[in-house]
Amino acid sequence: MARGLFAVIVQALFTLTYALFGALMVSFGILVKTIKKGPKAVFAWHDREKMPECMQNPELGTHGFLRLKDVRLHYVAVGDEDKPLMLMVHGFPECWYSWRFQMMEFKKDYRVVAIDQRGYGTSDTPIGVANYSVKKLAADINDVVASLGYSSCILVAHDWGGAVAWQVADSYPDTVDKLIVMNIPHPRCMMDHMLAGYWQQILASWYIFFFQLPFLPELNCKIEDYGIIKGTFLSREMGLKNRENMTADDIEAFKYSTSHKGNLTGMINYYRAALRYPSKIRSTITTPTLIVWGDQDAALKVKLLEGTDKYVSDLKVMIVPGASHWVQQDAPAVVNGHMRDFLGLN
Repeated sequence: MARGLFAVIVQALFTLTYALFGALMVSFGILVKTIKKGPKAVFAWHDREKMPECMQNPELGTHGFLRLKDVRLHYVAVGDEDKPLMLMVHGFPECWYSWRFQMMEFKKDYRVVAIDQRGYGTSDTPIGVANYSVKKLAADINDVVASLGYSSCILVAHDWGGAVAWQVADSYPDTVDKLIVMNIPHPRCMMDHMLAGYWQQILASWYIFFFQLPFLPELNCKIEDYGIIKGTFLSREMGLKNRENMTADDIEAFKYSTSHKGNLTGMINYYRAALRYPSKIRSTITTPTLIVWGDQDAALKVKLLEGTDKYVSDLKVMIVPGASHWVQQDAPAVVNGHMRDFLGLN
């Protein structure tokens, strides 16, 4: 018992220390920007009330809402309702629109539904960190499938959506016919690497600890009119390598999704909940699984894939050379091809 308490104390001290380190880095960055551009330019943002036209493209489908047990979620659906369900789950700081290339590709073969997870877009944003535990997020996905009138789906997920999808495959295996995850490791595999002292990943994960702090993470995302969106998708280190796939209209779409009242706190609460209510995947994933990974991911190192076969019995891994963390937007033709091969559509 004493050893367990000691471990908890050490973990708390490490988290606090790393969070404060991140706070110093971010605060210094904000200060430099303020000196260079002036406070009026830096501390300026506006919320978007009107949906951008690119998100209203009828080729991408129709908009709707699902009332689940805890929340109301927004979704966009395309394809015949009598076809099998392909359900798409986005990551941070994205929304349903991050799947635009895949929705166009697969709408002839599936009923494709892309959701806004809780805390994103016009979906509900519950108050409180506990409402963003992986357990609750996975239950949302299971409820979405049932609410759409299906018993199972092809589950396609990226980044945080992938973390949720792993939990769905473990907790609700009958709900997932096939699993496709992109640039997100199996949670137990990632933990193995972190506990083994994989310092490159620990350093790259600084933002996870920074997000544990109150107020400052939200402010950092808001400054320069939700500058996190442009920085995330277009910066040299983290952004798309094929920048033509992220237009000014696309950036505005993601700003629209992010800027709804309360959304930033909801989005960041995913990270806060991850440390307070961690994922608990106890069994081997037996669902046929495809991992697609852009090898230029600055947030999650490709080495995290090593050892995945210990936790997934039916596994296929496809590396996309030259693609960033945003692989399905960065290299859509390649990603779509890997998906079609895996699904037996070619």
